[in-house]
Amino acid sequence: MVTAGKPSRRKSAGRRRAAGAGALGGQMAHYKAADSKREQFRRYLEKSGVLDTLTKVLVALYEEPEKPNSALDFLKHHLGASAPENPEIEALRLEVAEMKEKYEAVLEENKKLKTKLALYEPPQDEKHGE
Repeated sequence: MVTAGKPSRRKSAGRRRAAGAGALGGQMAHYKAADSKREQFRRYLEKSGVLDTLTKVLVALYEEPEKPNSALDFLKHHLGASAPENPEIEALRLEVAEMKEKYEAVLEENKKLKTKLALYEPPQDEKHGE
């Protein structure tokens, strides 16, 4: 009887191991899927330049001789300064620069026209005397 009992225990133990391996296999597949998603996200961050930018800012913080009171403020400031320009913002900046040039040109033209006009008009005091 002892001999008959042992093989049955081994079978049931083997079955438990197989069931356990199946459960672990499911967990392993879940981990692989999660790792794959993490890897895809990491590649996305790398392609978009996020990893390089973060690394540069963190290195700048590390190399800072006097550490700032707020590391988060340091990061925010340096990330804001090094962020790539939005094309729309750049277009607006160019437009503002052009408008400033036009404004300066109009001011200069106005000054010249006032000078010309002064040659043809009598001074204001003489008008009042007539």
